[in-house]
Amino acid sequence: MAFPMKERPSEWLDGSGESSDIVLSSRVRLARNLKGFPYSTTNADEDESQVLDEINAAVGAEKTIPPLVRIDLNELKPSECSYLLEEHLISQDLLNRRRWASLLLGRGNLFSVMVNEEDHLRIQGIASGFNLAKCLERADALETRLGRRVEFDFHPKFGYLTSCPTNTGTGLRASVLIHLPGLVLTKEIQKVLRGISQIGLTFRGLYGEGSEVIGNFFQVSNQVTVGKSESELIEHLGRVTRQIIEHESNARGILFRDAGYYIQDKVWRAYGILEHARTISVEEVMNLLSAVRLGVSMKLIKTLSVSKVNHMLIGSQDAHLDIAAGRILDPVERDIYRANVIRSYFNDTETDRGPL
Repeated sequence: MAFPMKERPSEWLDGSGESSDIVLSSRVRLARNLKGFPYSTTNADEDESQVLDEINAAVGAEKTIPPLVRIDLNELKPSECSYLLEEHLISQDLLNRRRWASLLLGRGNLFSVMVNEEDHLRIQGIASGFNLAKCLERADALETRLGRRVEFDFHPKFGYLTSCPTNTGTGLRASVLIHLPGLVLTKEIQKVLRGISQIGLTFRGLYGEGSEVIGNFFQVSNQVTVGKSESELIEHLGRVTRQIIEHESNARGILFRDAGYYIQDKVWRAYGILEHARTISVEEVMNLLSAVRLGVSMKLIKTLSVSKVNHMLIGSQDAHLDIAAGRILDPVERDIYRANVIRSYFNDTETDRGPL
């Protein structure tokens, strides 16, 4: 099977949507399990195979479901699986369950279904910028249409039943991927993170659970779904996100007022290194792009857009480089190739992106 992703750009990177200079993306996932099947945490191969068959049959039979591209992880190379992870289209858990795991992708990669993750289905809606309502709309629409062909495991008292008790109820996990360099530089970030932890939210790194916070990028999400409606969960996360956005905007204003030359120096040093580097690690790219993204949002840099910085952020990850090069690069080659790719974004040309 040819890997289809190079011809399928993810529209959540386009820098549109509310507060997109601070919020990279919004996401809603609905966990669902098919009635009559053991849950994925205890599934035998035969059960997981049957779940996959049921979902594929439902997608084929329900004509109201928009066209979905099916990607079976067991047919992919490891670098191709990692590419999907870097695009935020699959979870590490789905990657770990690769044998009967599948991904169904909709237009622009804005809605999708992970099959045989921790739960049978993780139905996802994603949007650029701060737009949780649109994400819920996309996920709900797909869930409703699938529900016409399969029966989800539902308890009248507890709601949708899931492998992890914290997801039981609505089965909804909403998150925002947010860039907070102002709060980090003003040393206010720990106070903000402690505050959200006290009101039922949690934070993680760029790639969710188990990932390290790097480049001042945080995923903020709800922790528990029991006892709350979908609208209540979305409203709660949305209200807190607006407060975080306000704190971040204020912090950026204070930095520019009280340490303007320091901020400009930090931004332009990062810009210069990225524009001219001949070898660079992924960790350094993330930290430098954080500074450049701050400079773009503060109107210091006018030659780049938020969209282009977002694409650099994802396009400079390891698996993206391997796919672009057409082979697995060794660590030294990859850092050289990464610098080539980054320079091509700054030069707005494709000439530096060819194989080594």
